[in-house]
Amino acid sequence: MKKIVLGIIAAGLVIFGCKSSATPDKSKTLNLNFESKSGSHVTGTAVFTEKNGEVIFTAKLSGLKPGVHAIHIHEKSDCSAADATSTGGHWNPTFKKHGKWGDAEYHKGDIGNFTADAEGNGTITMTTNEWCIGCGDETKDILGKGLIVHDKPDDFVTQPTGNAGARVACTALIK
Repeated sequence: MKKIVLGIIAAGLVIFGCKSSATPDKSKTLNLNFESKSGSHVTGTAVFTEKNGEVIFTAKLSGLKPGVHAIHIHEKSDCSAADATSTGGHWNPTFKKHGKWGDAEYHKGDIGNFTADAEGNGTITMTTNEWCIGCGDETKDILGKGLIVHDKPDDFVTQPTGNAGARVACTALIK
């Protein structure tokens, strides 16, 4: 009987496309490069590393205007449009209002703001257990999404985008 149940469970995993989660001694990493968009000269890298049920995200950018900029995960991994609108809106699998990460309501893609220095360089880092890399959970899986850097800061109020301005850099979250 145990063999039959295990066979049914294994078959269910194959049918539904689920992947087993990483063991504690294994990690998954996405190394990505941003493309300039909307006539900007913004470039940079992003790294997502999943280990022990948490994802650590770091983005390093250059070519920005000095000041505060927003960064969000968007719905699609399509950076083909010159203004990056091909990525769609903010990734919002739980159908919440736009807001500040960690407040009562926010999109899973509402990462937040970071500051570019006088030379136009900026870095942002965050850690969360609300994302995964390739786990198949539609409310957590960042694969198949787009990562967008905006020209202005997110005001955390304006719906549904935070009034963050032009999309100045884009990268696709794919393996």
